[in-house]
Amino acid sequence: MPEGITKQAETVQNLWNGSWIAALATGLVVWGLILWSVAFHRKRKNSEEELPPQVRYNLPIEILYTVVPIIMVGVFFFFTARDQNYVNAISGQAEVKVKVEAFQWSWRFTTDYNGKKTEVVGKPVSEYTQGPQLVLPVGKKVEFDLVSPDVIHSFWVPAFHFKRDVIPGVENRFEVETLNKPAVYAGRCAELCGVDHSRMLFSVKLVSQAEFDQYIATQAGAQ
Repeated sequence: MPEGITKQAETVQNLWNGSWIAALATGLVVWGLILWSVAFHRKRKNSEEELPPQVRYNLPIEILYTVVPIIMVGVFFFFTARDQNYVNAISGQAEVKVKVEAFQWSWRFTTDYNGKKTEVVGKPVSEYTQGPQLVLPVGKKVEFDLVSPDVIHSFWVPAFHFKRDVIPGVENRFEVETLNKPAVYAGRCAELCGVDHSRMLFSVKLVSQAEFDQYIATQAGAQ
């Protein structure tokens, strides 16, 4: 797997690319038919006919434009359902578990690892580097549990290729494998949630396993 990408992210990207390719191909066919109709089914110059020959119906064409969309929708559904089931699968084997509490207008991250817990609480900020920071190990499965006490928010880390809504009263758990590239990644709320929505920023810092172990030991011991 290339550095800086996970199998889940690659799956999402491939589905996105495939959807665009299919949409562009459909658009080319539609535009081609429109231009063909304009070129070959228009009133000829100096023609005495008021209109080109009119056709009430054409059974083969009607069958074609009924069957083809059904096949296209079926193909889209198959690949979407397949990839969605893969991305949403929870193995239950994640060593790191994070409870994400989204509130107006910041985040609380509670990390549970090897029986030790750490908590980070933020406040509205103008730069994501100033917001609460979630520290995670590289290349590890992490299980997230999203909750909200007030309104709908959306937990989004663009580099991870995922975005999940945080809905009051609705359980939303998912599992993601972190990138294998240590760095600090921007995160934000992607759902308009009130006055300071734009300041609901945070960051995710990916570190080596050794550094993560030290971080957990230090933070848990300080609480």
